[in-house]
Amino acid sequence: VVPAQAGTRLTLYFAEAPRTLVRVNAPSSDPDRLVEDLAREHREKPALRALMAVGPAATAALRRGLRHADANVRVGCCKVLDHHMDEEAVPELIANLEHADPRVRAWAIHALACDRCKEGACRPGESDVIPTAAGMLLGDENRHVRAMAAGMLGPSVHRSAEALRALEQARDRDPQPAVRKIARWYTPGGPLYRKLAPRPARRPRPR
Repeated sequence: VVPAQAGTRLTLYFAEAPRTLVRVNAPSSDPDRLVEDLAREHREKPALRALMAVGPAATAALRRGLRHADANVRVGCCKVLDHHMDEEAVPELIANLEHADPRVRAWAIHALACDRCKEGACRPGESDVIPTAAGMLLGDENRHVRAMAAGMLGPSVHRSAEALRALEQARDRDPQPAVRKIARWYTPGGPLYRKLAPRPARRPRPR
């Protein structure tokens, strides 16, 4: 503050505060770089959002990410494909159903199964997934993975005898109540089994 001389109009001059420039690192637009960022805790969420925004254009990078040594990268890639499924990524997703990390197995089967999340039109072929999913439901040591497998098999019970058999066994024998409950929904007598039943064809009206 600079004071004016006596007898003159008082004018105050304030020195302008120095401005501090803060550099913000925006997420990269390169899908491969974003996939690598999934392995870094402080970059994981921005990278996931950026990959979601890129959508199907990131499929090639996501497929490479599904073979990454870091399980967190594989989980992140499964999450993106859960929304932007591409049939080219199905083989890598199926391969991850046997990954050692249960989080990877659970997200891989969710990406293959959940129609509600998907924004595209691609749906993996049931014949490619059901045998592995049935084995996971009946034999995986992780209850969350078994629950995911039950949810994946459920919509196929009226088209696949193998899916129905696996769900009936899980309903009767699984040690976890939550898994038995999901299996019960999709087996005869369950609410989703009835809801998913094919509707009889309408008879043509006589003319």
